[in-house]
Amino acid sequence: MTAKPAGERGGAVTVTSVDDTEGAVGDVSADQASAVDALFRQVDEPREGIAPAPVAALVPVPALRTARVLAVEGRAATIAWRGAAQGVEATIAPEVDRELVIRASAQGDAVLVEWVPDEAPIVVGIVQTRVPDQIDLRARVIHLNADHEILLRAGTGAVRIREDGDVEIVGSRISASSRGLFRLVGRILRLN
Repeated sequence: MTAKPAGERGGAVTVTSVDDTEGAVGDVSADQASAVDALFRQVDEPREGIAPAPVAALVPVPALRTARVLAVEGRAATIAWRGAAQGVEATIAPEVDRELVIRASAQGDAVLVEWVPDEAPIVVGIVQTRVPDQIDLRARVIHLNADHEILLRAGTGAVRIREDGDVEIVGSRISASSRGLFRLVGRILRLN
């Protein structure tokens, strides 16, 4: 776009624009150019009756880091950041079970920690990085539900429960004992 005076006396300024798609040349008068400038000013100025959007206060966003648990006492934990040896005091988030943090400490697992500068770190989870050698599942009540089949297997022994009610117990030697009444109920009992 180029601008040149219309005449020697300094009359209206003519702005010449080139449309690249069609190669056409058009003239825009100074009045039209000032109308465009006025339009841009309106965009920058707030309209009457419309409040500008509030600017959110800058709230620090917590960073997530991993750490090792050195000790747990109550809802407090002493952690060591990854790559550091010295301990830092942290709190355990209310939604995190303290027992999980104690197990992570005993097994050497990492914990996930929210950290904001100038605030105490908060343990928000446990990071599982390997297949455990042993899993202890503890709860007041445990429900295992499957739509089709549940299979428990260890070596050559297995227990399979199918959706149609068939239960299979397979092993090289099967023992059953009872401290009280041992009862087998079925319409047909077959031995060998």
